[in-house]
Amino acid sequence: MSDEEKNIAIEKTFADTTSTHISPKEPTNWIDKVGLRINAEIRGIERVPEDERTDTSLLSPLLIFLSPNMVITSVATGALGTTAFGLDFRTSVIVIVLFSIIGSLPVGLLSSFGMRFGLRQQILSRYFSGYLARLFALFNVISCIGWNAVNVIPCAQLLSSVGPLPPWAGCLILVICTCIFAVFGYKTVHLYERYAWIPNFIIFMIIIGKYTQTHAFNWGEMKSGKTEAGNVLSFIAVIFGFTAGWIPSSADYTVYMPSNTSPWKVGAAMVCGLATPAIFTCILGAAIGTSVNIDGSRFQKAYNENSIGGVVYEILCGDNNNQGYRFIVVVFALGAIANNIPGSYSLSLAVQSIWSQFARVPRIAWCIAGNLVSLAFSIPAYYKFEAAMSNFLSIIGYNVSIYLSIALCEHFIYRKGFSGYDVSDFNNSKTLPLGIAAIVAFSFGICATVLSMNQTWYQGVIARQIGDYGGDIAWELNMVFAFVGFNLVRPFELKYFGR
Repeated sequence: MSDEEKNIAIEKTFADTTSTHISPKEPTNWIDKVGLRINAEIRGIERVPEDERTDTSLLSPLLIFLSPNMVITSVATGALGTTAFGLDFRTSVIVIVLFSIIGSLPVGLLSSFGMRFGLRQQILSRYFSGYLARLFALFNVISCIGWNAVNVIPCAQLLSSVGPLPPWAGCLILVICTCIFAVFGYKTVHLYERYAWIPNFIIFMIIIGKYTQTHAFNWGEMKSGKTEAGNVLSFIAVIFGFTAGWIPSSADYTVYMPSNTSPWKVGAAMVCGLATPAIFTCILGAAIGTSVNIDGSRFQKAYNENSIGGVVYEILCGDNNNQGYRFIVVVFALGAIANNIPGSYSLSLAVQSIWSQFARVPRIAWCIAGNLVSLAFSIPAYYKFEAAMSNFLSIIGYNVSIYLSIALCEHFIYRKGFSGYDVSDFNNSKTLPLGIAAIVAFSFGICATVLSMNQTWYQGVIARQIGDYGGDIAWELNMVFAFVGFNLVRPFELKYFGR
């Protein structure tokens, strides 16, 4: 049977197995009817049929994460190396470059699943982990809400620096704008991200020029020893979580691409579009962070008052009264919208993946509700930004490392590539894995996390042994422990249950 005949057979089977479901083109509730009237995407977690996959441009995977990373949050992430972890600039750069790429590679791999099968990432999780996929979907919801909340904080700090705008108002403005664009769905998300990076890139060039004139940058002292090693490991966990955090949503942004699109081209475009801006902005953040360490400097004062947002404002506006720079700060602050739109979009899909009853609620409704929850979290986190960002990015890394280990094992070892999937049974619990091996792997991974995580609120036994402040090696051990646990049980699961 030719590939074309196989695709036709799969489409027919899919149509037969889902004939009882309402087509996304035939809304039965008022929310979807309104969405259809304003030309918003009302499709939820249903598989995208081949005849509706009209996104043929490789710019989609290339640019979808370019704008989200060309924002002040990326600067704040890179600055953690030289501020929170006390690393010198050279060490920070090495960590940023290596682990931005390492974290981006699995995102590129999993994004190719979306165009191959037309399924969302958290639906694909069912093929990797069976019933445990519901838990991974829940974690993805929490991650998207948390990331959206953390991301608006430095942008709200910028807005507060410009004028007497209370923190809650800045957060509210950014969340509302994000929600408006995310509600429209796939096409609008890609369209916005395709162009939103341009003004931010121009502003980054201005920041670099203005910062160079301050002569506040310093290389710092490259140190050695257990304490330095622990700080490096903890910063690695942050950077890995920053790029790898998109793993649970990877396929969501390629489902409207034709299935015959080259997975290598899609994956490479995604990796390049994610790693390049992350490296650029995080390195700039690490450079800016070095100025904070100068005792009594205006940058240290700005950092103590308004964190990294205050420092960026000080660079642009601190030594002049040019109102044009204040306008630039406002435009830069709106970058939170570009960063939060993909998370808001994937959040709504992940909620529907948790439980069949949740799938009955329109994607648009979940998108709005998720943004309201993220707003509620962003306001109190505003006052503890540095700790909130460091802890949250590391925790994202803990979750995605377990998920990644399970997905790679199932895909390469047991399904032996794309040919081992039957996309017609994505909603059939009788043919999908039970998830026993995945549960064991997840349990092993949690044990590794408890032993080796290093957070302000908890230090694992292993983490405490690495220097004065501990060292975070949880995501590395998670992958190893989850790999062992999964492969101990999966052969028996296949032997006795056949799936």
